[in-house]
Amino acid sequence: MQKKSYWNETVSIPARNPLAGDISIDTVIIGGGMAGILTAFLLKKKGRECIVLEAERIGGGQTGCTTAKVTSQHNLIYADLIKTKGEVLARQYAQANEAAIREYESVIRQNKIDCDWKECPAYLYADRKKTELHNEYMAALHLGIPARWTEDTELPFRVEGALRFDAQARFHPIKFLKAVSDEVTVFENTKVIKVTDNGVETDKGNVQAANIVFACHYPFVNIPGYYFMRMYQKRSYVLAVKGAPPLNGVYLGVDQDSLSLRTAGELLLIGGEGHRTGEDTCGGQYGKLKSAAARWWPDSKEAYRWSAQDCMTLDKVPYIGRYSRRKQNWFVATGFQKWGMTSSMVSAMILSDMITGEKNRHEEVFSPQRHIGQVAAGNVCKESGHTAVTLTKPSGLPEDKKEKVRTTRCSHLGCHLSWNPEEKTYECPCHGSRFDCRGRVIDGPAQKDITAGGGDE
Repeated sequence: MQKKSYWNETVSIPARNPLAGDISIDTVIIGGGMAGILTAFLLKKKGRECIVLEAERIGGGQTGCTTAKVTSQHNLIYADLIKTKGEVLARQYAQANEAAIREYESVIRQNKIDCDWKECPAYLYADRKKTELHNEYMAALHLGIPARWTEDTELPFRVEGALRFDAQARFHPIKFLKAVSDEVTVFENTKVIKVTDNGVETDKGNVQAANIVFACHYPFVNIPGYYFMRMYQKRSYVLAVKGAPPLNGVYLGVDQDSLSLRTAGELLLIGGEGHRTGEDTCGGQYGKLKSAAARWWPDSKEAYRWSAQDCMTLDKVPYIGRYSRRKQNWFVATGFQKWGMTSSMVSAMILSDMITGEKNRHEEVFSPQRHIGQVAAGNVCKESGHTAVTLTKPSGLPEDKKEKVRTTRCSHLGCHLSWNPEEKTYECPCHGSRFDCRGRVIDGPAQKDITAGGGDE
């Protein structure tokens, strides 16, 4: 079974030409996924000239690997945000994501986009974590989210409780991206090599720009910003099956090893089995999802399988705003946790306002320069320690895998790589870079291969 997503297999976005020499523009956006394309789209609506530079193909990164839930329900987050950031910032987070759902609806309606958009309820469900889920319910109500508690779901197994948010949505992300990208200027197969104060240098030419947006999943410029110290990456897996009864809502279990579920066309998407990138030495994720499908939907049959990678911040909130205090014309959108669709629209709304000099009422909670709190500060120390251990410990690669590449270290900052037997990839447990079985970069922040000529930084 090929590991290709249902989204990318059912829709093809026409190819765009690479950059052809030097140009000058108001804003250059690095990254042709959902966040980059939407930012360009909203900037164009505001009258700003901008271009998008994509190293490969539009939607070829994490956008094509999502489960495409458009929701403000981001696991167990609101009770934690109230505790760690206070009610004002927690309410900003909730309202920003609710506004993002409505903005998607507006864009789809005004541009008559056929992307299988369906308004539906979103559910968090629990078996063992009923108390934590009920606390989340109370927090959501406190913040003004019209949440409901229920024990009645469409699921084929018993739950102790479920938290329901109404007026959420699901869609086909590549159908949507195809339509929106038609409205903006994108140069594909154009890799950014260097970023300066006044623009970017690429392998196809230089772009002079007043504003620079990093919308490339993981920021690849280490200093300033230091995002490699403030994030790690996680992988998750999706099995798409035929023959399962459709679900009206979208679902996520809050207990360990529970499932993410949604219907897409005639398919049921079953997600889960996540782990920190670089920390899967045994494999078996797809097998576990197949076992779950066989148990709960015995008449189903596998149609697709794929995996995704998510940037995880230390306080559970994305970094959206100015890249650093030292770079006032650099902007960033990263750390979307596992909620890339809603966060992409939030990013586009905030960044397009900032670039055009407008005040966005939700920007404070997402600011990359925010005070992250004591718990998150402790996580910084924990991540630094994790990196130090990984830098110094012996390589954990199997001997036969060491022979395939010129180095066992990541070309980003030199951490020892691990082998993911499920994906057949070399992975960095420090910052989440990934390389295919031949040592070629497939996920950043690494920019160099680990084959001959790749070299360590």
